[in-house]
Amino acid sequence: MLETRPYVRVRYLDNSYDYIVGMVLDKLIRANKIKQFYRYSSEKWVTLGIDPIRGMGGIYSGAERRSVH
Repeated sequence: MLETRPYVRVRYLDNSYDYIVGMVLDKLIRANKIKQFYRYSSEKWVTLGIDPIRGMGGIYSGAERRSVH
């Protein structure tokens, strides 16, 4: 079972570290306030602009997979 964590460790642009509530992460990324965040599921730091981040970038050109009602 995947463990969920209420806090995410982040590294700010000034190289300081902090723990934030997970739902604040997207806001900090969009505001370009952080360099990295720690992805517990992969046990590694994610570097913005280098590592893939869910929901950012990429265009899917394949067949539609969502059901249309």
